[in-house]
Amino acid sequence: MTDSQLKNLLRDMSLQEKIEQLVQLHGGFFGDVGMITGPAAEFKMSPNQPYRTGSLLGETGASHLKELQDRIVASQPHKIPAIFMADVIHGYKTAFPVPVAIGSGFDPELAEEIASAAAEECAAAGVHATFSPMVDVSKDCRWGRCMESPGEDPYLNSVMAAAQVRGFQGDDISKKGKVAACVKHFAGYGAPVAGRDYNVTEISEHTFFEEYLKPYEAAVNAGVKLVMTAFNTVDRKPCTTNKRLLRDILRDKMGFDGVVISDYNAIGETVNHGSSADSREAAKKALIAGCDIDMMSDCYIGNLKSLAESGELDEGLIDEAVYRVLKLKNELGLFENPYKDGSEEAEREIVFSKKHRELSRRAAAETAVLLKNNGVLPLDEKKKITVVGALADDRAIIGSWAIFADDSKTLTLKDALEKEYPGADISFFADDNASDEILEKVKNSDAVIICLGENQDRTGESMSVADISLPKSQLSLFSAVKSVNKNIISLIFGGRPLAIPEVANDSAAVLEVWLPGTLGTLGISDILFGKVNPSGRLSMSIPYCSGQLPISYIQFNTGRPKPETDCFIRYVSNYMDVPNRPLYSFGQGLGYSEIGYSPVRLSSEILTPGEKITASVDIENKGKMSAKETVQMYIRDVKGSVVRPLRELKGFRKVPIEPGEKKTVSFEIDCDMLRFYDADMNFTVEPGDFTVYVGKDSLTENGAGFRILEN
Repeated sequence: MTDSQLKNLLRDMSLQEKIEQLVQLHGGFFGDVGMITGPAAEFKMSPNQPYRTGSLLGETGASHLKELQDRIVASQPHKIPAIFMADVIHGYKTAFPVPVAIGSGFDPELAEEIASAAAEECAAAGVHATFSPMVDVSKDCRWGRCMESPGEDPYLNSVMAAAQVRGFQGDDISKKGKVAACVKHFAGYGAPVAGRDYNVTEISEHTFFEEYLKPYEAAVNAGVKLVMTAFNTVDRKPCTTNKRLLRDILRDKMGFDGVVISDYNAIGETVNHGSSADSREAAKKALIAGCDIDMMSDCYIGNLKSLAESGELDEGLIDEAVYRVLKLKNELGLFENPYKDGSEEAEREIVFSKKHRELSRRAAAETAVLLKNNGVLPLDEKKKITVVGALADDRAIIGSWAIFADDSKTLTLKDALEKEYPGADISFFADDNASDEILEKVKNSDAVIICLGENQDRTGESMSVADISLPKSQLSLFSAVKSVNKNIISLIFGGRPLAIPEVANDSAAVLEVWLPGTLGTLGISDILFGKVNPSGRLSMSIPYCSGQLPISYIQFNTGRPKPETDCFIRYVSNYMDVPNRPLYSFGQGLGYSEIGYSPVRLSSEILTPGEKITASVDIENKGKMSAKETVQMYIRDVKGSVVRPLRELKGFRKVPIEPGEKKTVSFEIDCDMLRFYDADMNFTVEPGDFTVYVGKDSLTENGAGFRILEN
C-alpha cells in the first residue's frame, strides 16, 4: 500500500475506528466468554469490539493466530489486520541464555544471530513484533529485571541494542523470518530507587543523557520500529505521560518516527503515581506526550472519543498516532498478507530446529564467565567427580522471560553430563543438604562441582531482593563440602550477579553460568571438560555485598579519593568492612590460555578535531588451546568542566587467536567518541589530557596518554 493510500484510508476511518487501532489487548479479551463476562466487560467494551482493536499481546501459534486474524479482518469496517506482538526476549521455543549473559559474550555477531533465530521461530508461529531488545543500563542487581539487560555499561548496551535490532528486523521487516523489534523501557527503567521494581528513579540530567539514553538512541539509529515506555518516573514525571521525554527527546532529538507503545497498563498507573486525576486525564496526557498505543488499560478506549468530541484533545494527535500504527502494519506487509509468516508447516520446520538447538549450546559456552581457576579446570573425565546442589537437576534454568519455551525439553546439568560423558565416573546429589552419604562421596572425589545461585523463579519482573547473598542452605552445603575437599568448582546460576565472597575465596574454580537456556548445560559441560575455551566477560560487576549497590566500574573521583589499598583508611571515601571495588569488576573473565599484552602504542599523542589516532596492542596466546580474547579499550578524560568518569568503555574486539600466535589489535579514536555534556549541557568535546587503556578488563592499567589542543 502506498503512503497516499494509507492516508486515504486514515481519512475514511471513523473516530471510533481510529481509537480502536490505538488499543492493545491480551488474549483473554477474545472469545465469547472474554467478551461477555471477562476482561472486555470490565473495560465496558461492546460485543465483538475486541476484534476491532489494532494489536494483540502474547498470543502465538500459526493456526490459532490465523483464526484470530480472520475474525479481526472480518469484524473491522476497513478490513484492517491486527499486529500480533509477544515477549520473545531471548528465544521463542528454543531458549538462549538470558540477555545479561548475552551481554557477557561481548560478541554483537552472536547477539544478532540469537535475535535472528528467535525472530525466525516466532514469525513462523504468526508473531509480527517482539517486545525486545531490553537495553536498560543496570547497575543494581537487587533489581530482578537486570537479567533482561545486556549489562551496566552504556557502550556495551548500545552495541548490543543495535545488533539485536538487526537480528530481529534485518533490512526489511516484511521479509520472511523477520519481525518488528520494540526497544524498552524508555527510559531509565534500570535505575529504580533501592533496586525495587516499578519504583521511581532519581537520575541527574548529566547521567541520564550520558549513560541511560545512549542504548535507546543506538536502537533508534539501527532502525527499531517500536519503543516501549517505562513504568518509572523521569524528573518526577511518569515516562508514559512525559512529553519532554517522548516528543522532545525521543522524536525530536533522536529522530524516532516509529510507534510508541505503553508498557502493560502504564497509562492507567499514572493515576497511582498521583500525576493523573483519573483515566480520562491519563489518556489525554499520554496522547499529548506521544504514546501511540495503550497496552492493556481502558484509558484510550474509554476516553479518547469524548475528549476529541468535546474539543479537549486535538483529533489531529489521534490521526498522527493511527497513521504510525497503519504505517507499521504496511511495513510488515500485513495489508497484502495478514498472516505474514505464520504457517503450521514452517512451525514444524523452524521451531526448535537442530540449527537453533546447536546455537543454544554454543551461546551458553560463549557467554559463561570463568572468574577463578587454580588449574582444576578443565576436568579430566577419567577422574572421580561428584556433582552436588539442587540446581544440578533443575529445569527452571532458562530464564523467566522464556515464556513460550517447553521446560520438558530443557536439559539439566545432570542430563547434559550423563549424555556427553556416559562412561565417566560422575556421581550426582541434587540436594542442598549435606548428608553423610554426600560428604563421604565428596571426600573421595578428585573434584567436586557444586551448583549454587538462583533458578528462574528467583529473578525477573517484580523479583527484586534486598539481599543478594546466596541462600543459607547453599552456604551451609558449600561449607560442609570444603571441609572435606578443596577441589571445588562452583557453578553460579542466576539472572543477576550474586554476592559470593566466601565462594570466591574458597573455591578452586568459579564459573558464572547465568541462566543458560534450553540446551545451555551442554555448553557448560563443553567448558568444564575443555572442549571449549571460556571467553565470556562480565557485563555486570559482581559486588561483595548488597551494601555496595548500585555499583559499576564507571566511577568518579571524590574530593577525598581512596588510595589503592583494600585497607580501611579514615577520612577518605571508603567502607570500613569491604573494599570500594566490586568482588569481580565489569569486563573480567578468564580462559584456559594465558594471553599476553604489549604496552599500548598510539599513532600520535595529539588528537586533532576531524582526524583520528590509533591505539594498538600486540596480544599473544601463550597457552596450548585456541582462544578468543576480548580486548577492551577504555578512555579517561582527565579534567573537564564537570566531573568525568575515571574510565569509560569505548571499544572492544573479540579476537580468535591460536596457540603461539601473535596479533595486533587496533582501535581508532576520534573526537566524536569523547563528547559529553558539559556544565551548560552542551554535547561537546573539551581540549585537554586523556588516557587510553587497552587490556583484559576494566581494571587494566595498560595505558598511554594523548591530548586535544586548545583551538
